[in-house]
Amino acid sequence: MPLSVEAGLWGLLGGAALVLGALVAWFVRVPQAVIASVMAFGSGVLISAVAFDLVAEAADTGGLLPTAVGFLGGAVAYVSANAALARRGARHRKRSGAGKGAQQPSEGEQSGSGAAIAIGALLDGIPESVVLGLGLLGGGGVSLSVLAAVVISNIPEGLSSAAGMKRSGRSAGYVFRVWGGIAVLSALAALVGHATLGGAPPEVIAVITAVAAGAILTMIADTMIPEAFEETRTWTGVIASVGFLVAFAIDVAG
Repeated sequence: MPLSVEAGLWGLLGGAALVLGALVAWFVRVPQAVIASVMAFGSGVLISAVAFDLVAEAADTGGLLPTAVGFLGGAVAYVSANAALARRGARHRKRSGAGKGAQQPSEGEQSGSGAAIAIGALLDGIPESVVLGLGLLGGGGVSLSVLAAVVISNIPEGLSSAAGMKRSGRSAGYVFRVWGGIAVLSALAALVGHATLGGAPPEVIAVITAVAAGAILTMIADTMIPEAFEETRTWTGVIASVGFLVAFAIDVAG
């Protein structure tokens, strides 16, 4: 099997976790405290992957300065895109929608918010998919800790966001078209990332990895942790720390 196709399949697996979360949210009433706890856990897992896999690897390969520039560039790019989408109704795309003033708007309340929420969800997932594809460059394999981080964080993300979509009156067809489409686009992002960067110098790959890492960490701080804190409050940090430790243990064991 061509490595680009394999990269695409790994990206599809990460995106499929979003679909799984959406399915659970649509057919099962999951307590918000559970959603928030898993979101906090997933945040810790992703932070560990960013620190020990992505940034560390980028710095070892490309040096500290290019890594720092790429990392901050990814953070600024995510914030800019996220701010633009927030103005169009995607601010609370990860919220399940019970709290007053913190729920997704319906299309009637804000025209174009459905598209903004879909694009925002795609914005959250693309950096993770690109990283999965880059892991296969140079004959390497996909990092088990990164893959675990993506899957563990995507399930509660899909669950919480789909619950909010359902609460705001969006149809099952809309919800599953969004998450199914994002899963496919995640696969394409991983496939294209691997195919186009196959001959790139290691320093270039390191910078792109750092850009993705900066975007992922900013996404965690801007959207995942606030969603978790809505319910878990005092326990948010503890649950995230457990997630961090679990991912670190997976990395060490691998």
